[in-house]
Amino acid sequence: MARKRNPVSSIRSWLYGLARFLGDVQALSKGPEAVAKRAARKAAGRAMGRILDRLFK
Repeated sequence: MARKRNPVSSIRSWLYGLARFLGDVQALSKGPEAVAKRAARKAAGRAMGRILDRLFK
């Protein structure tokens, strides 16, 4: 039987997605350097997440 998803979790997930989108829009309004910094931070965060995932598996 499938697990029922909590409505609060759905709202939280939607709000985090909205915050991520708004951060992208804000970076775009600041210019190309801000977009590049944001992209670099996202890439570094993903890479670190993969490393930590492998380390603690």
